[in-house]
Amino acid sequence: MPVTLAQVLKARRAAGRAGLVPFVVAGDPSSAATLALAKGLEKAGADILELGVPFSDPVADGPVIQAAGQRALRKGMTLKRVAALAAKMKRAGVKTPVVLFTYLNPVSTLGVEGFARLCARSGVSAALVVDLPAEESRELSKALARRGVELVLLASPTTTDARLCMIGKASGSVVYYVSREGVTGVRAGLAPGLAARIARVRKLTGKPLLVGFGVAEPAQAQALAAHADAVVVGSALVKAAAAGGPAAATRLARRLSSSLERKC
Repeated sequence: MPVTLAQVLKARRAAGRAGLVPFVVAGDPSSAATLALAKGLEKAGADILELGVPFSDPVADGPVIQAAGQRALRKGMTLKRVAALAAKMKRAGVKTPVVLFTYLNPVSTLGVEGFARLCARSGVSAALVVDLPAEESRELSKALARRGVELVLLASPTTTDARLCMIGKASGSVVYYVSREGVTGVRAGLAPGLAARIARVRKLTGKPLLVGFGVAEPAQAQALAAHADAVVVGSALVKAAAAGGPAAATRLARRLSSSLERKC
């Protein structure tokens, strides 16, 4: 049986800290750079890696990730090529579990079974389909589960208690909690009342939580780690990689990882 994301996070917490989940845009600035970055992030302490599939209309993403996605699209990156890149990461020795982060449109183009087969061939551990409602997730969840791949669903500050329970039942071993309303992007501090909301969401979903949106600095990650099962960092790493290449993003990831060690 494959190791679940929840088991990865449980082992990390037992070792003394919350999980670190970096997000990268596949193919920005190139596939080779993404592969180098994945290797660097693993060495820096990444526990799970979110591999973003560039999409033409990324409604959940802020300007940094949108720009990175557009650059990758112009270079010909597609869902199938992202999956091939994930497989290449595995062949290159990257052991960090990969979550394929995409929108529903590319999934629908392949079809549920086609997408599930693609995920299985690529060796990813999970798929996160940003705009897939829990009410419509059963077919995809079952198709992925038959192939040992988890489905990760999103919850947000506006999600009702009833829907949180539904999301918990429909998701795989973890749930991704969006810590703020709006799109992804670097922000100062943590959202007011976040600790209480995280506790509520964890209780109602019954699942460990990956918490992201707006986390950019070690101090933010450190504060969030006291409450979240894993801290997701996206825009700050994508921005660092665009400005200074994989080495710059890896340095930031190492600082984030160190901050988590100190806190927990």
